[in-house]
Amino acid sequence: MALSDFERYPLTFGPSPVHRLDRLTAHLGGATIWAKREDVSSGLAFGGNKTRKLEYIVPDILACGADTLVSIGGYQSNHTRQVAAVAAKLGLRARLVQEKWVDWPDAVNDKVGNILLSRLMGAEVTLHPAGFDIGIRSSWQEAISEVEDAGGVPYAIPAGASEHKYGGLGFANWAYEVQQQEEELGVFFDTIVVCTVTGSTHAGMVAGFAGQDQPRQVLGIDASATIEKTREQVARIARNTAELISLGRDLRDDEITVLEGWAGDLYGVPVESTVEAMRTSAQLEGMIIDPVYEGKSMAGLIDLVSSGRIGRESNVLYAHLGGQPALNAYSGIL
Repeated sequence: MALSDFERYPLTFGPSPVHRLDRLTAHLGGATIWAKREDVSSGLAFGGNKTRKLEYIVPDILACGADTLVSIGGYQSNHTRQVAAVAAKLGLRARLVQEKWVDWPDAVNDKVGNILLSRLMGAEVTLHPAGFDIGIRSSWQEAISEVEDAGGVPYAIPAGASEHKYGGLGFANWAYEVQQQEEELGVFFDTIVVCTVTGSTHAGMVAGFAGQDQPRQVLGIDASATIEKTREQVARIARNTAELISLGRDLRDDEITVLEGWAGDLYGVPVESTVEAMRTSAQLEGMIIDPVYEGKSMAGLIDLVSSGRIGRESNVLYAHLGGQPALNAYSGIL
């Protein structure tokens, strides 16, 4: 099947906007930097990259006759907030497991930001003490069973929607959306910079761009601090997605790049370069980024451009994946 053969339930306003970051470009003195904004692409609870993924999952949810979406993330999961929003939009229940993925001292970490929004939208939220891991979680599987035992019809959505069979389709489509916007703007983005943790955002891009036969690099900036697990998962999802959309060839290893160096020692814990990147983005462009994902990918972009590892002649497209609601739970960093 081609990507266009998969049913898509629109949850966004249309293509996410692309704009130049002129002051950041001048500040870094290297490549020309643009941003593509998943954070302002939907009317559902502040949007974000998971909303785009869910567009390809909703048709399967409706076909299954499910009445409850069951998903998982950390206390400040952007993904579970977006699942709660989609459940509200569809008139379904949401059962969310929120694990303690980040050992962050802010006293309201489990009360404000994303988790507050999920509760506001009517989701049933269960806190769980388990720590971070990008794999399949037993607490999530238990929640699925509990919904079934209560007579409900659950639809299971793994963390970040990444391990879902259709988890990579949303960003394979993003890659084709970029191609269309390049034609409209008269620019070619030879370098894409994106944060990667559970992997399907980055992996979907790789699969989508692989069908375009143009020389561009997709640089995943690790924010998981579990680099080998993330590399394996991105590669696996990218290859599965490429096969799903009938790419017609195997993905090469050099098409799948996950760079380390900006995650710090622990997922979800900002380091000095994270906070500096957040300040730089906010003070030069008024573009707000978060301390868990985008602060780390922006730190990577800043270093790669400043050091010349991304050349001066490059046009760089920074994928802004959202996540700003989590800022409320990180007031201590400022």
